[in-house]
Amino acid sequence: MSLTLPSGTGDGARAVLGALGELREILRGVHLPLDVEGAALARQDRQEVLDQLSDYVIPRYEQLEAPLLAVVGGSTGAGKSTLVNALLREQVTAASAIRPTTRRPLLVHHPDDAAWFTDDRILPGLARVHVGPGAPPSPATGTAGHEIELRASAALPPGLALLDAPDIDSVVSENRQLAGQLLAAADLWVFVTTAARYGDAVPWALLTEAADRRIVVAVVLDRVPAGVSAEVRHDLAERLEEEGLGRAPLFVIGETVLGPDGLLPGADVAALQGWLHGIAADAGSRASVARQTLGGAVDAALGRATLVAEGTHAQTAALVQLAGRVDEAYAQAHHRIMTATADGAMLRGEVLARWQEFVGTGEFFRSVEAQVGRLRDRIGSFFRGRPVPTEQVEEAIETGLQTVLVAEAERAAADVDHAWRREPGARGVLATATASLAPEAELYDAASAQVRGWQSGLLAMVRDEGADKRFTARMLSFGVNGLGIALMIVMFASTAGLTGAEIAIAGGTAVVAQKLLEAVFGDDAVRKMTKNARDDLHTRAGQFLADQAEAYRQALATLEIDPSATDRIGAAVTAVRAARRAEAGL
Repeated sequence: MSLTLPSGTGDGARAVLGALGELREILRGVHLPLDVEGAALARQDRQEVLDQLSDYVIPRYEQLEAPLLAVVGGSTGAGKSTLVNALLREQVTAASAIRPTTRRPLLVHHPDDAAWFTDDRILPGLARVHVGPGAPPSPATGTAGHEIELRASAALPPGLALLDAPDIDSVVSENRQLAGQLLAAADLWVFVTTAARYGDAVPWALLTEAADRRIVVAVVLDRVPAGVSAEVRHDLAERLEEEGLGRAPLFVIGETVLGPDGLLPGADVAALQGWLHGIAADAGSRASVARQTLGGAVDAALGRATLVAEGTHAQTAALVQLAGRVDEAYAQAHHRIMTATADGAMLRGEVLARWQEFVGTGEFFRSVEAQVGRLRDRIGSFFRGRPVPTEQVEEAIETGLQTVLVAEAERAAADVDHAWRREPGARGVLATATASLAPEAELYDAASAQVRGWQSGLLAMVRDEGADKRFTARMLSFGVNGLGIALMIVMFASTAGLTGAEIAIAGGTAVVAQKLLEAVFGDDAVRKMTKNARDDLHTRAGQFLADQAEAYRQALATLEIDPSATDRIGAAVTAVRAARRAEAGL
């Protein structure tokens, strides 16, 4: 989103505005979804920086000549609304003993300044509700929401607007948040407290923030008993000095009975009224206030943006950690699958039994061992004399591989589940991923498809390899499927995973398959085909597991965490600072 700059804006201000706009757009695109340590504060900082930029910093930079906005803020029951009414000498905002009193904030401006506030130049997130001159105050218990009430009053001088804000310590969280947002959008604060509550922690936290941000502040000490006025004033003044607000004007209002019109006596607010009117009357004073607060607001926004950058770094680190857990779990599953297909374990049980049925009885093994030199002829005559179906062996191999694939995929999912549950902030994304995992039936179907694809590819390789061999007739007597099964057996034939009698059986099985293939293709071709078959299985097993891991990867993708956000925020902050230095001629 580009900024529309007024024609009178200088090159320096244009550069600052461009950099601030870029920072705002980057922050708008930042997502902090994982509940890692510090995430809640980073989210709050991000929102407050966005509010500060949109509500105050950018609008003020664009139009430094706009009227000053003075926000009247303070604690519950401090008398903010009563003070606003007294300054305007009319009832414009409801004062009540019911807490919280102010729900919808009220912005009062001079009639000639209406155009500055009717659009969304400042506080664009708050809808405008216009109230005509002389209209009664809106009910104090009105509906809280995202609205701001606008009222024109000739009692205010041009160039100054007053905003009656909700309580900073309201029991309603939305009111507290709105109060903070309004204070951040102000050019100056009129901070109201009482003799009984001026030592409370919440007001001082905000006053400390005001000092840090160099905001122009006036402090109103309200409802001060006559006998302790000097003492309380002196104590508060010392505290303000300690917090760096020693230059803030301090106005004291005693315990006063409201007049028949429901207003404080004019004399009680005359000093504050004079101070406000004096600032509004002088264009230089207005500009000085605006520039001082604006500079502090920019510095504060950049400081918080840096904290957001730290938050994005933590999010990226957590994302990498979670993705790494997925990679690790499924890589280990892949390794276990390939180990299980190379250590002889596949020759247990059903596969071994069906292979033995296929090649014949123990007599056949003995004849092989006794007459290895005549193996080609013996094998050829055996197959020609006793054709045996291959489907049972292929099915046993398919079932065995399918079982291994599914078992390892399920184990990998369990490993990720265990690891993610131990990672901070991952419970929500784990639930998303788990809901997307394939059900068991689909898992078996996917595994079966990969195994059948591998078997088909292996048979095609056997067919292609034997197409130009001299042993075509003998190969045909074995059959492509028979030779393919033998190749599978050779690939599975390592005895590292077997013990005892299994080793002897598997070893003999491997000899038969190996010699059979060598009799047809030669030993070099057998080694090449065995490697190619294993490579293809490696690829297909990896694809199967990658498909299952996709549920976790997609869940991480929905988080929309941008790994580049940290650097982009840092670069934008640097650009704003550089533009401000250039604007100041430094």
